[in-house]
Amino acid sequence: MKKKIAAMAAASLMLLAACGSDDKASNGEFTPKDAADAGTIFVEVASSNEQFGTLFAAVAVAELGETLASEGPFTLFAPTKAAFDALPEGLLTKLLLPANKAVLAEILSYHVVAGKVMAADVQAGDVATVQGENITIDTTDGVKINNANVTGTDFPATNGVIHMIDAVLLPPSIDVAAFLAS
Repeated sequence: MKKKIAAMAAASLMLLAACGSDDKASNGEFTPKDAADAGTIFVEVASSNEQFGTLFAAVAVAELGETLASEGPFTLFAPTKAAFDALPEGLLTKLLLPANKAVLAEILSYHVVAGKVMAADVQAGDVATVQGENITIDTTDGVKINNANVTGTDFPATNGVIHMIDAVLLPPSIDVAAFLAS
């Protein structure tokens, strides 16, 4: 079951990278494409997109890249390179070690929920992720997913939608301090 969940997360994560390729707006952010244009996943596009380079690398290390598409639909809350850079010192380096791919896969799948939820349809509350634990959506002042602000919305993909976030979501079951000390 966990392999299936990880594969679904990989498909969604790789779709994010493919959707953000050449569509830079004047503010430096990527603009959504039509879902029909999102098509399949293009690894070449994902690997050349600087904003999602860390996400792409994480997917590769977690060995989630083999599954490039899944039926879905899914909603992916996708952290940017800056979000990964803001992790506690040493965490990203340790997560990217091949020996820690299971923990990395768990973190990546915590960013994916079942169903296609467009920005206009977001509601506050707890939502189960494909990883198995809940995220909390707060719509009080903008939209927050746990501690992350949603900074870009409605990036369509053939199997769901992607929303950009400014922090990496860490499942409550992962004790970061203990992980770093191990």
